[in-house]
Amino acid sequence: MSLKVYIESLGCPKNLIDAEIMNGLLNQHQFQKTPYPHDADIIIVNTCGFIEDAKKESIDAMIELSQWKELGNCKLFVVTGCLAERYAEQLAVEMPEADIIIGTGDFPKITEYIHKAFKGEKIIRYGNANHEIPEGLPRILSTPAHTAYVKIAEGCDNYCTYCIIPKLRGQYRSREMQSILEEIENLASKGVKEIILIAQDTTKYGLDLYGETKLAELLKKIAEIDPIQWIRVLYCYPENISEQLIQTIASEDKICKYLDIPIQHCNNEILKKMNRKTTKAQIFKNIERMREKIPNIH
Repeated sequence: MSLKVYIESLGCPKNLIDAEIMNGLLNQHQFQKTPYPHDADIIIVNTCGFIEDAKKESIDAMIELSQWKELGNCKLFVVTGCLAERYAEQLAVEMPEADIIIGTGDFPKITEYIHKAFKGEKIIRYGNANHEIPEGLPRILSTPAHTAYVKIAEGCDNYCTYCIIPKLRGQYRSREMQSILEEIENLASKGVKEIILIAQDTTKYGLDLYGETKLAELLKKIAEIDPIQWIRVLYCYPENISEQLIQTIASEDKICKYLDIPIQHCNNEILKKMNRKTTKAQIFKNIERMREKIPNIH
């Protein structure tokens, strides 16, 4: 009889993709997904550790779900994600219920760690945030069947003064364009119609690999994949929204006339203290440029 696994994923869509890959890997090794934590042999909490509210939500989820080691079938309790990357050693002390604690760079080895834990080994792995982005891993979508997030890069090099992401997720690393397109073609073959591109900063996509930003080119190539009908882009930093990107969004019917922009603030002094690379004037100018070229943009 296959063991049942329950996964609770918290935080951003990037974290959700990691959980979907863990689900795919476990399914590949004959573990069975269950929507009921009380029924699970293995419970995984994929945590967020970004802001205080997110940390509290993750801790509350861990406390609540770890009770099934006493009250249910749970034999292994697993903590993954950003909180595990940030506080692995502390969690090991304060949450003895956790049999496995793994950070953001180690989740692709989830099945290996589960097998070791069943043999009695306590697993604590972190500090590998700059890991090479794994390609071709199985993935079970947790979104509605018509839509899927696609991570085009990992990590961040912006080093905003208020943000812990570079320490949790490592330096900015773009995926090869061909790998992204192959993933989207695979998703399209399974019925996905809408692709939502995500990264900590999508507008920087390709700069580290190709010496120039390639988001506009990537969008054009995704638009050529027939079954895909809608394309959205999240986390477009305002200072890097290029004329080429605006023209691409304007000209490609499949690209939704919607852009998710982390502006954060419009006071120049505060923007400087935040180590943001833009000004109030530049933000307003960019929005005006977009509205001029794409009148119906949101």
